[in-house]
Amino acid sequence: MTAGPGKSSRTRGQLALLVALFFAPLVLAFLMYYGSHWRPPGRTNHGTLIEPARPLARVALQRPDGGSAGDGVLVGRWSLLYVASGECDAACHQTLYFMRQSYLAMGNLIPRLQQVFLATGQCCDRAFLAREHPDLLALDGGGGAAAAWLAQIPVDARAHTLFIVDPRGNLMMRYDALTDPKGLREDLKKLLDLSHIG
Repeated sequence: MTAGPGKSSRTRGQLALLVALFFAPLVLAFLMYYGSHWRPPGRTNHGTLIEPARPLARVALQRPDGGSAGDGVLVGRWSLLYVASGECDAACHQTLYFMRQSYLAMGNLIPRLQQVFLATGQCCDRAFLAREHPDLLALDGGGGAAAAWLAQIPVDARAHTLFIVDPRGNLMMRYDALTDPKGLREDLKKLLDLSHIG
């Protein structure tokens, strides 16, 4: 027995309705996202993006021992950058501790990351840095060569702010070291997992 013409058209109508119900939300979402200025309000990063990212000049800075760090010190790896006076007061100690603990928490991703301390003057308490932060790259930013970097780095709340520099030397994100370090660790892991550079 074959189905009558009425039953066949009803089946096709039900099939078309099911297809429309399946695709309608996808089409609506596509139109809302790409066809309007509306964007979902949520964000996934914990730090503050620096928009647009600021390319830091390739300059050769001195290490505290007088040796040169070369002009590509911020190129090739992700960098956690801290800028403060080299005599390092209590806020400096706290921020360096925050940076060190975040760095150590990265586990197997550590080879792709470096910690950089740019001392803007009185560089540096070498005994303290060697004892407490042996993996830290300290740079003397008190000379004129560092002016190109310092001009790009925001000055507000710098005493307790960490910056992320991407492997191409772009200043791209900032973190308040007085907050929970979990956000910095989560953002770093996400960046390093998604990145094919550095």
